[in-house]
Amino acid sequence: MNPPLATAYTPSTRPDAGTAVFLHGLGGWTHNWAALIERLRPSVHCLALDLPGFGRSAPPPDGRVTVARQAAAVARHLDGRAGLSPVHLVGNSLGGLTALHLAAHRPDLVATLTLVSPVLPAVPSAQALRISALGLPGASRLYARRLSAQSPDRQLDELYALIWADPSRVTADQRATEARERLRRAELPYVHAMMAEGVRAVVRAHRWRPDGAAPWRQARRVAAPTLLVYGRDDRLVPFRTAARAYAAFRDARLLTLPGVGHVAMQEHPDAVAAAVRALVAEPRRP
Repeated sequence: MNPPLATAYTPSTRPDAGTAVFLHGLGGWTHNWAALIERLRPSVHCLALDLPGFGRSAPPPDGRVTVARQAAAVARHLDGRAGLSPVHLVGNSLGGLTALHLAAHRPDLVATLTLVSPVLPAVPSAQALRISALGLPGASRLYARRLSAQSPDRQLDELYALIWADPSRVTADQRATEARERLRRAELPYVHAMMAEGVRAVVRAHRWRPDGAAPWRQARRVAAPTLLVYGRDDRLVPFRTAARAYAAFRDARLLTLPGVGHVAMQEHPDAVAAAVRALVAEPRRP
């Protein structure tokens, strides 16, 4: 049986508004979207989901993570909420791959699609290659031992140095919230295995497949209006991917942000919110 997803729901100030659904990246959780949700709630109801095995959602019964399975879990959740779909789907990083898969295979659920630094197949950066090593057999145990030897502050320093272009902009409140969540998750027996499975999910998704399931093929199938958001100083997703992504989607808009890294919705939420509001407000056309 598939366990339910943990959620964070913020209603709009407009009762008749549509609903935006947010999918976090590898190792993330619903709070990653807090700054963006604060700015979007006058326009849309906001529903952030913890993907299976991350945040406060239980892991899959067999412990295996794939992009297709993550997308299926999101689809089940949306199908189970009467009157919710189609939604404005927003995903970051691995959550971007999940959102892409859902938009390609369940277009009935998706009104618009926003991808923030999606990990589409490309020649990886040096940092991305180091992270991909976590998917090797036995690597999760080494990763767990390394983390246990580090203080929570040191762990956060390394995290922000990787995903933010300028870690000095992280607020004290945001850092404290993230520190509490990391301490909570450190007590869970499956947390390191899920990180390794998340890495393997990205690697599997990048393999070419004859059934057309590779992300670039899926991008060409998406009919929903699509917003692509890329930080010019992203250490994980090469910025050169932005141009290829813009060309791959049928109905694309591209927002590039200088001085921003992998999590534009946290680093520059005003710009991302303005672009999402513009996308949501566009008149629907066949």
